[in-house]
Amino acid sequence: MLDLRGVELQADEREMLLHPLVGGVILFARNYRDPETLISLTSRIHELRSPPLLIAVDHEGGRVQRFHQGFTRLPPGRCFGDLYAQDAGRALALVEETGWLLAVELLAAGVDISFTPVLDLDTGVSSFLGDRTYHHSPDAVARLGQHLMKGMRSAGMTAVGKHFPGHGNVKGDSHHEIPVDERDYGAILMADLVPFERLIDAGLAAVMPAHVIYSRVDDKPAGFSRVWLRQILRGRLNFQGVIFSDDISMAGAEFAGSYPERAYSALEAGCDMVLVCNNQAAARELLDELKISPDPASQLRLMRMHGADPGLSFTDLCNSERRLRIAGEISGLDVAPELELDDDGIAG
Repeated sequence: MLDLRGVELQADEREMLLHPLVGGVILFARNYRDPETLISLTSRIHELRSPPLLIAVDHEGGRVQRFHQGFTRLPPGRCFGDLYAQDAGRALALVEETGWLLAVELLAAGVDISFTPVLDLDTGVSSFLGDRTYHHSPDAVARLGQHLMKGMRSAGMTAVGKHFPGHGNVKGDSHHEIPVDERDYGAILMADLVPFERLIDAGLAAVMPAHVIYSRVDDKPAGFSRVWLRQILRGRLNFQGVIFSDDISMAGAEFAGSYPERAYSALEAGCDMVLVCNNQAAARELLDELKISPDPASQLRLMRMHGADPGLSFTDLCNSERRLRIAGEISGLDVAPELELDDDGIAG
């Protein structure tokens, strides 16, 4: 899965997206001007291939929302967690409605996937996560994440739980370093893995692993670890969906070597699709040098990630009674404008 430079598809990018190893595109704030421009871009991408390429975005709400003008401003996960502490029923109902709204707006604009929900625990340790996390309680995170997933599914979009098996207990930011979590498997199982296990049981379609080393389980970051992806996620948790790597341009992936080596390591560990963001030269190097054949099982899993037709245009959606009602209900939960972060370096 690769990225693009701007709001229009350039000739060299079109050629790159036709490469047989490319299966998707991830969009950032730099690819967005307004809904009309986005719809034009996604249409051109989808027209390139049959079956069409997947189009994804990090569109959680709060600091990590790529599209603003014309889209509903979504609150960060923490807002739902705060409401859950006061009125759990209302929080669950509202996060489910928000899941529908998040998904239907993206689907109406031609985007197949949002990499959400964040299922990490709010331990107060991680500066990287901050208010992106719902709550400190594994049960609360599981319930909120499951209801967001339910709302997304009702609109026709599958959910991607991240960052497996949990990024909340390390201080470091895997965009800039390789964080190490020194807890044993039992401690992780009883806390961080609870939301993932619950959502998997409820039909979670995809997972994104963390660029974190859990040193008492394996010496490799989870996204490059056969132990975490094949033995634990596929084996013990019986996960049947897609595994997307986090961005292999991040510092948390540097241990694996060159970009082709990083991609090969992630795929060999069990990832179905590798993200390469903010470095098109590296993406070209990877496509030129990576010598693998697409895995039929991975391709079948990825086919299930395509978004459904929402059944109405973006303009009609904007004027719909349900969209306006939900937007009004969540507006009081929103973060202050000065806390926005449209950093294209954040992926995953």
